[in-house]
Amino acid sequence: MAMHNDWWASGWEHVLPRQGFPLTMLIGTASQPGFTGSLDDLLQEIFDGHWDMIGGDLDGALTFSWPDEEWDYEEAPQGREAWEASRWEKFGAQLTASGFPVPQTVRDLSELYLTWGLTGREETPEGTLWSMPAVLPLPGDLLPLDTDLTQRLDRIRWTMRTGPLVDTLIDHLSDALGEPQEILTSLDRLAAATGQDTDDVRLALAELAQSGDARVYRGQEPAVVERLEAHQRFRLVLDWEHFHETRMQLSAPGDDV
Repeated sequence: MAMHNDWWASGWEHVLPRQGFPLTMLIGTASQPGFTGSLDDLLQEIFDGHWDMIGGDLDGALTFSWPDEEWDYEEAPQGREAWEASRWEKFGAQLTASGFPVPQTVRDLSELYLTWGLTGREETPEGTLWSMPAVLPLPGDLLPLDTDLTQRLDRIRWTMRTGPLVDTLIDHLSDALGEPQEILTSLDRLAAATGQDTDDVRLALAELAQSGDARVYRGQEPAVVERLEAHQRFRLVLDWEHFHETRMQLSAPGDDV
């Protein structure tokens, strides 16, 4: 099975019914070289026609929750039925406002994928060929999203973009420098020390500053990270207690992190 790398950054999983994830995986697999045929053919080939994760087959009903999961009444005290109804109302309103039909089955959703450009389908003499763009269209480009969801998706994309850059910078500050409370440095010096370019270091510093993990000063005045020149010296003041309280790091034995 193959999953599109842009799925999580795109934010579709926060908009679509839960079957959007396995459907994207199924289409991603169908898009690999060597496969021709329908999604039903692929489902039959891999799962003998029945995949619990997708709700059985392509004619299974779409849902926003897993029917067999224990319901979290603290998270959603209204219960599964009321929560599902509210999600469907919101999703249906988004689609209707944009002139799209409201899908009821996984197959219906796969047709919307074609309409939205999340996938392509071509009939050839050899059979049906599937494809996916390198970068998926964003939900906000196709559907009217409310302000809260738009901000949440923007934050997710920002975190996914800056996360690896922050990890590289923190590894240097922690492992090489021993978690200093303050250092005098510049973007080009940090770039040379971490093997990143200055723009990547600037993004990592901006994320640390926005998250409250660090403060950046030019002299005694706060500096705007985005406006720093590569050569300009600045004081980087780190709040390691805040960093360790609010961020989770996973590591594995050996060199893999």
